[in-house]
Amino acid sequence: MSDLVLNVNGKAISLNAHPEESLLSVLRNRLHLTGTKYGCGEGQCGACTVLIDGRSTRSCLTPASAASGAKVTTIEGLEHDGTLTPVQQAFLEEGAFQCAYCTSGMIMQATSLLHEHPNPSETEIVAAMNGNICRCGTYPRIVAAVQRASHSLAKAGSR
Repeated sequence: MSDLVLNVNGKAISLNAHPEESLLSVLRNRLHLTGTKYGCGEGQCGACTVLIDGRSTRSCLTPASAASGAKVTTIEGLEHDGTLTPVQQAFLEEGAFQCAYCTSGMIMQATSLLHEHPNPSETEIVAAMNGNICRCGTYPRIVAAVQRASHSLAKAGSR
């Protein structure tokens, strides 16, 4: 066990954890941030996706100690003062979920994509989202949501 300081959703948090304990475990079990989901435990499904310094990361494969000194953002940290981000809003408007188990990981992956590439083509969206699995098969609505979010962000940036 060792002392660890994490910056999660803009808050510095000190805790005592085994250095190899997964970030997913720390987020869900110690910090009670349950929006990040356990899916496969192997980094293959994307349900556990969070942002570390703005880049999508599989928290099930990431030791919590590796996130020390970095900015960790979970789905709970996206909205501000009750206002959803354009990506979150687009997922709602497009109905880009059914059971919603994958949704937080999808939103985090889409957020990272649009941060890195604000105007992706449909092919680029599909490629970027390819590592996130939706067992309900709402992929066309997910792609539409990412496209909608991209257009919303572009409009907001042009104001």
